[in-house]
Amino acid sequence: MTHGQTAGADRALFEITGADAAHFLQGLISNDIARAKGALCYAALLTPQGKYLADFFLTALPSGYLLDVDAAIAPMLVQRLGMYKLRADVTISPSNLHVSRGTGPAPQGALPDPRSAALGWRLYGEAALPEDGTDWLDLYVAHIIPQTGIELTPDSYLLEMGFERLSGVDFRKGCYVGQEVTARMKHKTELRKGLVQVAMDGTAPVGTPILAGGKEAGTLYSQSGGRALAYLRFDRIGADMTAGPAKITPQP
Repeated sequence: MTHGQTAGADRALFEITGADAAHFLQGLISNDIARAKGALCYAALLTPQGKYLADFFLTALPSGYLLDVDAAIAPMLVQRLGMYKLRADVTISPSNLHVSRGTGPAPQGALPDPRSAALGWRLYGEAALPEDGTDWLDLYVAHIIPQTGIELTPDSYLLEMGFERLSGVDFRKGCYVGQEVTARMKHKTELRKGLVQVAMDGTAPVGTPILAGGKEAGTLYSQSGGRALAYLRFDRIGADMTAGPAKITPQP
């Protein structure tokens, strides 16, 4: 994001309206749509095999719901939602609202980011506010927040990416696309891989394989201030990890 850009320049907003909007969303997303009333609901759309397609925020409007998604995946998400719409009374249309975000004092009408209190607030209004100088990348690394298209890819499973900790999945709601796989990972298996924070001495590009004792242990992702996010096999985490020329040290 270049200097002077508004906070929502990389986001796309849509309004989901119609008599069936709540029922439609509840049958698709990883979270309970009831959480969107007067608040932000962070959720994902999955494949039937339980893998990540998109993550987004939802909040209730008088006429339906506002959806806030990374602009890069917005066309795919709208197309996928349209496939599920069938004969439901649901309309998906671009919104005229703009999103702002910040970590300082919240303006009136702003909603807390449900993923972490450290991520401040989001505000939807007729005009976007300027960025407030927050170092978002540093916050994402510090609080292990996966990002669309970086840590979150078509190979991602929600629980390995920390969606339970980020209030992005609900295990008490009814069925949704990919629910069976997600529930099985929660209740019947122990996670063997996941997104963790590591210390990093040196630099290497996002996507660099992490090696431990000569064996591939995972992948390096976002980096800031000597820390990084890494997707790792837990049984291979050790003291001798490297990513290209960089030394990787697990954090307690």
